[in-house]
Amino acid sequence: MDIAQANESLGIPGVLSICEGDGGLTLIRVENAFANASISVQGGQVLSYCPVDAAQDLLFVSRQAYFEAGKAIKGGIPVCWPWFGPDPEQRGRPAHGFVRNRDWHLLATEARVDGSTRVLLGLRDDEGSRALWSHAFSLELEVTIGETLDLALISQNTGQAPIVITQALHAYFSIGDVRQAQVLGLAGHDYLDKLQDGARAAQSGPVNVDGPVDRIYLDSTETLVIDDPSLGRSIHIEREGSRSAVVWNPWVEQARAMGDFADDEYLRMLCVETTNAAEDRVTLGPGERHRLGSSYRIHQE
Repeated sequence: MDIAQANESLGIPGVLSICEGDGGLTLIRVENAFANASISVQGGQVLSYCPVDAAQDLLFVSRQAYFEAGKAIKGGIPVCWPWFGPDPEQRGRPAHGFVRNRDWHLLATEARVDGSTRVLLGLRDDEGSRALWSHAFSLELEVTIGETLDLALISQNTGQAPIVITQALHAYFSIGDVRQAQVLGLAGHDYLDKLQDGARAAQSGPVNVDGPVDRIYLDSTETLVIDDPSLGRSIHIEREGSRSAVVWNPWVEQARAMGDFADDEYLRMLCVETTNAAEDRVTLGPGERHRLGSSYRIHQE
């Protein structure tokens, strides 16, 4: 991306600028009346959202995250697409699909009358994508920075045969002390425990984190709440086009095993993901579209 040209055509003076970030990656920075935010063009990945009256960013990014071309960034809100989790065909393709380490195209920006700022990014199939996944597609990510942080991932099948996708808005939230935090809204739902070979169990009460957690919750459309007493706040997550959710924290051993994640950072993050995962798959006929959306709001206590 030519940064000067992008600023000329898509920058919004005093509100939105395109610049070079860590590792030479292109960033979109937004500063409006509601919040400051940053988005990496690589991965179409929101890295930061901090309301003007908030003491702490909504999102977590590891201090050891890789900021390198072609490498996924550990934190923010990665986009997992067109599959969530390991390669479903076991062909050695990347986990969580191939869009989180590709450069997206900045399609449009808008300063809205309510003071919020809209950013539209997009991807289409090309020779590189077809080598990994042979289907024709159009993908758009709409990010709105306002009183809430709103994301919408719109998938369209531009080919002649049906396609099946799983996907996620893989949000990493900044937490004061995960041992004190709880996730509310999943009680009574079954989940698949990925740490127990996908064994199915039922959630009783809130989700507490006192060890490694990697669960796919099923048949869930409710608003989810992360209660974080150590930061004196809660995070509310409204979802659209999703009937599943993932809760993940690596805990001690997995944290130590990741080169792009500091050993102690598991205490200060929690992933609660808006997904189409496991049995919650999306089938798109030729020309059909699907919108996966999530709206995030901080409630300070």
